[in-house]
Amino acid sequence: MYYIDDTGEESVIRSISILAAASLAALAAPAFAQPHQGHAMTEEAEVKTYTAQQFFESTSYRVGSPSGFNFSPDGEFVLVNSDATGVFNAYKMPVAGGEPVPLTKSSTNATFGASFFPDDPRVLFTADEGGNELNHLFVMDMDGTVTDLTPGEELKAAFAGWNADGKTFYVTTNERDSAAFDLYAYDAATYERSRVFTNEGGFSISDVSPDGRWVALSKALSSANSDLYVADLSAAGTEPKLITPHEGNVSYGAYTFTRDNAALIYATNEHGEFSQAWRYDLASGRKSPVVEADWDVAFLQYSPTGRYRVSAINEDALTAITILDQSSGAAVTLDGLPEGSLGSIRFDPAETRIAFTLTSDTSPTDIYVADLASGASTRLTKALNPAIDEDDLVTATVARFPSYDGLEIPGILYRPRGASAASPAPAVVLVHGGPGGQSMRGYSAMIQHLVNNGYAVYAINNRGSSGYGKTFFHMDDKRHGDVDLKDVIASKGFLQRFDWVADDRIAVMGGSYGGYMTAAALAFHPEVFDAGINIFGVTNWVRTLKSIPPWWGSFRDALYDEMGDPAIDEERHRAISPLFHAGNITRPMLVVQGANDPRVLQVESDELVAAVRANGVPVEYVLFPDEGHGFRRRDNRVTASEAYLKFLDEHIGR
Repeated sequence: MYYIDDTGEESVIRSISILAAASLAALAAPAFAQPHQGHAMTEEAEVKTYTAQQFFESTSYRVGSPSGFNFSPDGEFVLVNSDATGVFNAYKMPVAGGEPVPLTKSSTNATFGASFFPDDPRVLFTADEGGNELNHLFVMDMDGTVTDLTPGEELKAAFAGWNADGKTFYVTTNERDSAAFDLYAYDAATYERSRVFTNEGGFSISDVSPDGRWVALSKALSSANSDLYVADLSAAGTEPKLITPHEGNVSYGAYTFTRDNAALIYATNEHGEFSQAWRYDLASGRKSPVVEADWDVAFLQYSPTGRYRVSAINEDALTAITILDQSSGAAVTLDGLPEGSLGSIRFDPAETRIAFTLTSDTSPTDIYVADLASGASTRLTKALNPAIDEDDLVTATVARFPSYDGLEIPGILYRPRGASAASPAPAVVLVHGGPGGQSMRGYSAMIQHLVNNGYAVYAINNRGSSGYGKTFFHMDDKRHGDVDLKDVIASKGFLQRFDWVADDRIAVMGGSYGGYMTAAALAFHPEVFDAGINIFGVTNWVRTLKSIPPWWGSFRDALYDEMGDPAIDEERHRAISPLFHAGNITRPMLVVQGANDPRVLQVESDELVAAVRANGVPVEYVLFPDEGHGFRRRDNRVTASEAYLKFLDEHIGR
């Protein structure tokens, strides 16, 4: 599926999940319940308050691409990405423990390691400029020389994996046609390349088989309907083959090819509300189920030989991972791990070890390695700032409420320590981006900073969110700014029922589509929330839908299907755009924007700020000249979070 939001390191997982997302939330809504507190808390317990600087002095870690070599050829290092310097750079992390060794040293542009080379210390990495999302792929040679493998202006490139023999790697770029990504094969020794697939059918390139013969292609037909193709790269001139003929609305997406090149594992919601993993045999065309669950299968991958299969289930906004040893039929058990969610499983070439991430509500993502035979795990990083006592942070709970029409709406609720009937906490309704995103359990420095400073946060998954089934996901199609916004409005009443929430001090906040929902709430329901924080939110759908970046070409029809075609739906887009109704806004607003944002242009925020200021309403505006859609620089994230807290303190108090 598509996203207005920058989905960062989980982009592959999220795109598959949304592509086949589905589920009808239960219409028989139970009475809401007081959430439990994650850590033991007593009336006497003293909780230290921390600054935004302290929260963001925690280090963010990511591992390399799932289609790359993440262990160095000698097995002594793992490829990781870290913002330890304040800007993301690529590092090699010693498996035996110790400080990471920097590979790139950018002080301006976020830079991410994609893969080691299989037989020598060279590294592939990507970077854009100032958040403009025009990523290029670079190689760092053994002598440290850096070469741009995808030179040119106004192009976007991505690493697309390795051939199993390690002699060829694949890259996608839109240099030929800004609206289409072609597939290139690069010689790992000389960097000479050839175009192996010319994308003239509006496809998205999903995966390349280990032997380089097959490429999986997806095509969005609408927000609820898509097709999956395979193309045989060994047969020049052969047209891609449709492997998912169907009637009605069904979503499909590719997870991965099997390591023996015999089959494609794909996602589909053809058989129910949720996305399942199925197998398509390339020789016979036979289809069969692989993983079925009562939630979406978020992703599926294999180890280098295919002995191990890794699958993830999005269970009520928490990802559950299974590592299956297919030779024995037994799941791998990892020992010595704290409570949390695993992710980003990466195998060494010999399949004796894995590197992976682990995170929880109270701890940022850390990198671990584990021995597959014994299950013994070793922690390589400590991401949380040592100045912060993890016991001072708050574990979230999943909390549901009946909305305006009785539909049950889920969300993630954070209760600040010390909040009680005698000392109620002001609250923030946090709206995710998308459209079609999902608020998940896990660590957020921004949220924990607000909660630690006394604010309750409810991260709502309004109708239209992914992860709860295809019916729930499509409930807001062409009804954006209406039914989904009504859920957000209704969530205030839900929070007011808790005696530990200050029912007269509740704000709304969100980024991207969530920023739109914030501005829409203030414009169309001006008396509901007491303040709003709009983070690079759409304010003028007429302009936004006409200025979609060209590299979204293959998803444009799906976006128009969900939001409406600007050529024929301009009147409705104008009706739901806060900019044209800014005269209604009477409550204080904070607007935060990146000047290089290619998705929500700076002019969106400029015009809204000017219009609301004309009402005599307090408006604060924070503009980052070196950011795009989502803030990559730590100093900017600190500045933004400080602005959020200062604004909330001033307008809804603590």
